[in-house]
Amino acid sequence: MGMFTSINIASTGMSVERLRTDVISDNIANASTTRTPEGGAFKKSMVVLRPISDTKPQWKNPFVPADLDNGPGKGVKVLEIVKDETQGRLVLDPDHPDAIKSGPNKGYVEYPNVNIVNEMVNLIASSRAYEANATVIDGAKDMFTAALDIAR
Repeated sequence: MGMFTSINIASTGMSVERLRTDVISDNIANASTTRTPEGGAFKKSMVVLRPISDTKPQWKNPFVPADLDNGPGKGVKVLEIVKDETQGRLVLDPDHPDAIKSGPNKGYVEYPNVNIVNEMVNLIASSRAYEANATVIDGAKDMFTAALDIAR
């Protein structure tokens, strides 16, 4: 592992959390959008992450079974951003311009499947994860500075 590995790993976490914050903000902003260019109510977006792992680990963890250990890893990356296709809440409002015109749900308006409380909790968690990664970078920077001071 190199000297700047911890900074590189934390920076991948910070970039992912920034994207998660943007996606969550988009969900909150569209929490009452009943008409989209694609048609229908807005569907909540979710970020799917995956670890960046080293295919040939340089060391083995003695406390983890051999079949579970893929090395120290290189951080995290976004695999994709997906739409949650679950149906949103239906509200009876026959006068609304986006009311369903026919079928068993006639007169109902489908609102987005965005729960503001859940989105705010996710936003706080993302913010805390971003701060934690920033703290890792500050700690690594302080450690490098101390090592340079010792070498003088």
